[in-house]
Amino acid sequence: MPELIASVFNDVIGPVMRGPSSSHSAASVRIGRLLHDLLQGVPDQVDIEYDSLGSLATTHESQGTDMGLYGGLLGWEADDPRLPGSPQELEGSGCQITIEKPELGDAHPNTYRLTARRGDEQHQMIALSTGGGIIEVIEIDGNEVRIFGDYVTTVIATDGSAEEAASNVDGLEEADSWTTSGDVIVALSQKPLDVDVIGASPGVVQVRTLRAVLPVLSRPDVVVPFDHASEMCASEMEGDLDNAPLSNWALAYECARGGIDPDEVFAQAHRILAIMRTGVETGVAGTEYADRILGWQSGNFAEMTKAGSLLDGGLLNQMIIYVTALMEAKSAMEVIVAAPTAGACATFPGALLATIDAVDADDEQAARALLAGGLIGVFVTNRSSFAAEVGGCQAETGAGAAMAAAALVELGGGSASRSLSAASQAIQNVLGLICDPVGNRVEAPCLGRNVSGAANALSCANMALAGYDHVVPFDEVLDAHRSVSELMARELRCTGLGGLAITPTAQRIELDLARHRNR
Repeated sequence: MPELIASVFNDVIGPVMRGPSSSHSAASVRIGRLLHDLLQGVPDQVDIEYDSLGSLATTHESQGTDMGLYGGLLGWEADDPRLPGSPQELEGSGCQITIEKPELGDAHPNTYRLTARRGDEQHQMIALSTGGGIIEVIEIDGNEVRIFGDYVTTVIATDGSAEEAASNVDGLEEADSWTTSGDVIVALSQKPLDVDVIGASPGVVQVRTLRAVLPVLSRPDVVVPFDHASEMCASEMEGDLDNAPLSNWALAYECARGGIDPDEVFAQAHRILAIMRTGVETGVAGTEYADRILGWQSGNFAEMTKAGSLLDGGLLNQMIIYVTALMEAKSAMEVIVAAPTAGACATFPGALLATIDAVDADDEQAARALLAGGLIGVFVTNRSSFAAEVGGCQAETGAGAAMAAAALVELGGGSASRSLSAASQAIQNVLGLICDPVGNRVEAPCLGRNVSGAANALSCANMALAGYDHVVPFDEVLDAHRSVSELMARELRCTGLGGLAITPTAQRIELDLARHRNR
């Protein structure tokens, strides 16, 4: 079975999306897109099951799962401007949707069990949203598979044993790799295979092409220079850790992962920075959206900062403006970058952009800082998780703060070892932080947590630059991060069943929002 190798632009800084939650809004688009391709069009009927003990059962409507999944079933992208209207659009197409919430005992809290029909054709799919918009399809029509959306995927149904049929399938040799499970062959490739040639082979019943949903494709010979911070430190492949910047290792990693040259990596980094910048500008200019708790606040903070009417926070006050603006843009369904998630879409970008402006960094310095933060995210992906449904807010804004701390050290002229020190301190400061969104919206206390994440990053960056001892190495901190996640009660992991989410005020807000939405 294939394994997904983390990429800065697949797993950490992205997807480019609309919606309140990458685990819900963006991942569901990608799952829906794959099912759309499997059916070769918009389904006539979709039956959805969410485990009653998972996260989706209580949050699928309020956190954008429905919006994203229905958009994906329509064949749309995660940043499509039509996404907020996808439920109405899918209903208008004639598609019938049913949602049930039985107790299923699913191991992952974000498990999608989908049965879809189009004409005489029907398919079943089980898929997971694993955090930050990353997905994994684990079953198609009762056959165990592993599809991450990082290849063009050809699903070949046979009339018997797929293992026996595979040797007679013409055109399969053009795939980068293929596996069999039950009566299905799953072929992975960089480009679409010839479905007519494959379909004419003996024993083949049906051939379907699923488009890739991740921006950085995989290939069978991909080898990355390291997976964890300790391995990076041991290699010293890009210079002396105490003198060279972390971005040297980040650039080498992403070039190896994507099979691309540094210019292509920098081009993608500049594109992402531009989208982040637009998000800040959109938020500060003012946003409106009916189905949200918090109104426009960043503009007033910016005006009061400019007028000197607030306490002198220096760079931190500028970070608060940028962080707040990005959170407001997200809540208004504007385009944002999940970095590493939509719920934490502002900690890293807001702190990064404010510091870029403060130190007047040039384009390459800005891109390198982005990549340095991205590499910290890769280490989090490989050793723990970004998903609030798995590890609470320590997983989301905790990781975002670590990424930002490392990036800020780079912008301050610090070395790779200092960036790792800052990242270690940042996660240590938030271990155990729960996820308890008020009204099942990713706004409160999420806004404050993103702001405090930026403050955490700034503090840890300066402490690392000054040579403070972080005591525990970053990999060991991530192991503790994962362990705390495993010990955290389900009610405190983005289910709306604990913490601030069950206060009387939060419950009243949720009821008020539901009444407004159903008018």
